[in-house]
Amino acid sequence: MKIHVTCSKDYDIYLEKGLLEQLHDYIDCQRKIFIISDDNVPECYQQTVSKQFPNSYLHIVKHGEGAKSFAVLEDCLTQMLRRNFSRKDLVIALGGGVIGDLAGFVAASYMRGIDFINIPTTTLSQIDSSIGGKVAINLDGIKNCVGAFYQPEMVLIDPLVLNTLPKRHFYNGLVEAIKAGLIQDKELFELFEQEELDIEQIIYRSLLVKKYVVEQDETEQGLRKILNFGHTIGHAYESYYHLRDYYHGECVALGMMAILKNPEIKERLSKILERLQIETTCDAEKDKVFTYLGKDKKADHDRITIVKVEQIGHAELEDIPITDLRTYL
Repeated sequence: MKIHVTCSKDYDIYLEKGLLEQLHDYIDCQRKIFIISDDNVPECYQQTVSKQFPNSYLHIVKHGEGAKSFAVLEDCLTQMLRRNFSRKDLVIALGGGVIGDLAGFVAASYMRGIDFINIPTTTLSQIDSSIGGKVAINLDGIKNCVGAFYQPEMVLIDPLVLNTLPKRHFYNGLVEAIKAGLIQDKELFELFEQEELDIEQIIYRSLLVKKYVVEQDETEQGLRKILNFGHTIGHAYESYYHLRDYYHGECVALGMMAILKNPEIKERLSKILERLQIETTCDAEKDKVFTYLGKDKKADHDRITIVKVEQIGHAELEDIPITDLRTYL
């Protein structure tokens, strides 16, 4: 299955079971390839990828948000320089959203930009973060504070790699698909209310939502802001919990529950999250969470744009004073 994305640099998304073992059919084996992965990605996947490319170097970082730091960025760039990578070579991201963000920013930074390919291995990255061109690292505890818009050459998605994900990671990533349904695709949201979850269909429909939004507004000047539904408050929770105690999707879930005002939608979302074993409330100190909201990169001095959903499948943007966010907490 192929999805074509049209933006400043067009690229294709390939979604196919068993694709991880067929990468040589998609990627030029003659290029030097710097593969960035982490120690949570099963070694068998790392070896499956690296063995297909004789001119590759596998660079493994410690898993978690700590990988999105200047120290790790510098280490990746230094290793590439020492191994004489040129502007004609390639970076591959093999992992979840953290690795995609890091590897994309490495590629965007090295020699003013070289090609990179995203091979997402988690539900979160396959559904959302692997496409759209946002790459970044964190700064001083603030998530994605330093980054760029940098599109991949292609995205290669193998749903079979999700079989090795721990249950909590698997469900965490599905929150982004729930979000996509709430803001743009009612039928996608309703898939989560079915007895059995059709994961391939959930991934596919989520990608179509992201593709549509990114093609309309690549650099987030307007429409793309709807993808931030639940994220403004969610990122504040992530910072409050030191990017450690709660996963990204779990914090976005908390953010969506906080921002939703429609009781019927809130009840339906709550039931879905409970089914996925995701908490709908937390014990965070409101005043401390609010201090992080003021540092959000989407804030414009004392105002911020929030995303509201009053009807499933339709999102609206509203510019409000940051102080008004206290009422949502």
